[in-house]
Amino acid sequence: MRFEDLPYRPCVGVVVLNRDGLVFVGRRIGGPEHVDLAHSWQMPQGGIDPGEEPWPAARRELREETNIRSVERIGEIADWLTYDIPRELVGQAWKGKYRGQKQKWFALRFTGPDSEINVAHPAGRHEAEFAAWRWEPLQNVPDLVVPFKRAVYERVVREFLPLTT
Repeated sequence: MRFEDLPYRPCVGVVVLNRDGLVFVGRRIGGPEHVDLAHSWQMPQGGIDPGEEPWPAARRELREETNIRSVERIGEIADWLTYDIPRELVGQAWKGKYRGQKQKWFALRFTGPDSEINVAHPAGRHEAEFAAWRWEPLQNVPDLVVPFKRAVYERVVREFLPLTT
């Protein structure tokens, strides 16, 4: 199948803002798309299971990647945002079934203590996806992600930056 004919994988993305208006970012443990440590940071994101709605998927993915439960929903981007992975990675990611992701993004306010966050041993005994995490100004995040995700992250920043104040 041609690259252009492959579908996008349905996913969610989550902007978790703390009381100071900073966003959670995690440093990915691995994956074929990560070529250097400078661009291995991202916000929580993951696939939507068959029959699952985006909002429950966002809460589930957040728990599975970070252990975060204490959140309030404060925003959502109406559009689905898409990105293509580099063509040379198609056979290495998602068993070659997708050309990239289409994502529904949500903004959440984190209401719990930082001690709730546990990327090494997230909820449900899921395999860790992040090696480290930190709070970061939202406007800095596009420069921390792999370049092919940057346009999506720039749109997320434009939409959710007013929520950081």
